[in-house]
Amino acid sequence: MASLAEPGWTTVIRPNRGVFDWRLGELLRCRDLISLFVWRDFVAVYKQTILGPLWHIIQPLMTTLMFTLIFGRVAKLPTDGVPPFLFYLSGTVVWAYFASCLTKTSNTFVANAHLFGKVYFHRLAIPVSVVLSNLIAFAIQFVVFLAFLAIYAAQGEAVRPNLWLLSLPVLLVMMAGYGLGFGIMVSALTTRYRDLAQLVTFGVQLWMFASPVIYPASHMPENYRWIIALNPMTPVIETFRYGFLGSGAPAPFQLAISMVAMFGVIAIGMLLFNRVEQTFMDTV
Repeated sequence: MASLAEPGWTTVIRPNRGVFDWRLGELLRCRDLISLFVWRDFVAVYKQTILGPLWHIIQPLMTTLMFTLIFGRVAKLPTDGVPPFLFYLSGTVVWAYFASCLTKTSNTFVANAHLFGKVYFHRLAIPVSVVLSNLIAFAIQFVVFLAFLAIYAAQGEAVRPNLWLLSLPVLLVMMAGYGLGFGIMVSALTTRYRDLAQLVTFGVQLWMFASPVIYPASHMPENYRWIIALNPMTPVIETFRYGFLGSGAPAPFQLAISMVAMFGVIAIGMLLFNRVEQTFMDTV
């Protein structure tokens, strides 16, 4: 048998690894595979559909119209002086990216067991590809948001973009980080507890109503502001709205705490993911 020290070996697969051995260098070498997964995720979702990628535009617009009618016209929730359509569209675009990253990565092991059982590659390549493919959808929806923002601004509406809009890359990293971290946590646990997969979608919907997506954080009742304060997505949504619409006020300290918490969530998710990865084929 050839020795591992012989020249020509490019990959060594070891059955036993420590929980802190995340093999990030190996993940980086899988970038071509990740790009293929991104293309697969983006194309396969709308295969054999009539409108195809146009659903990336239709879905947020229909959701925004529904929110504008129900929460803006009927419930008459405040929007900090911002046109309701823009207010709800901004929250919908941000939340859709985070929610999609979380729900799709939470099914990594179960949905791809047939692939994992046939060939070896860094298992984290699939969750990372989900985050990147969802980024394409976010880019499309973000362009639609900018188009409506320009239209409302040209009509003299009360929208005041400012330099906080430059924080968008940081906000994207935070949304992707939380979606990836929580998603791989759930994916690790669903190998044994399949009920969690059923609870994720329901939990994400509840989380949305606990986030300032359909209402400004400043108008939250005093008795429930602790919920907003503990929600890591609150500063992300509020900063996005302030940067592009001038709505509300930025919270740099809360944003910094949320950023630190995001790294903690990713670390815990990686620990669980790495531990389950070695044995999940026996239980999935």
